[in-house]
Amino acid sequence: MSLPEETLTLPEPTPVRVHARVRHGMRHRRNWLQLVKFCAVGASGYVVNLVVFSVATVAFDLHHLVAATAAFLVAVTNNFWWNRHWTFGASGGSRRFQASRFFAVSVLAFLVAATLLELAVGTGMPEVAAQAASIVAATPLNFIGNKMWSFGRGASRA
Repeated sequence: MSLPEETLTLPEPTPVRVHARVRHGMRHRRNWLQLVKFCAVGASGYVVNLVVFSVATVAFDLHHLVAATAAFLVAVTNNFWWNRHWTFGASGGSRRFQASRFFAVSVLAFLVAATLLELAVGTGMPEVAAQAASIVAATPLNFIGNKMWSFGRGASRA
């Protein structure tokens, strides 16, 4: 005699939506302090980016998108180190794992900024001013992506 097979089905966990996590996070002072630190690091990267971009376009007469790419690579390296050690205090996790996520978020933010740069230059805005504005516009995406994914929970795999 066999017994009927019963299947126990558990409800699927409801994923927390990004906008709900962001809204919840805005209530905590620690997150605002991290944003201030992120912006300070970003300001240093911003200066590095604009200096490299200006030298590349003025001294070497490179196309603005090539110069923006070179400036991005130098600045992203600076920003990763400072954000990992100072902003998010995530130096205990795997550097390679965090770096790959940081780079992915940074590339996404860079592509947004490069698109805005191209649009602004196309309207006649001076290249350096357009680069400066495009970086500022892409900063919120960069912060949220890095806080929640690059250095957030689960980003410290050994």
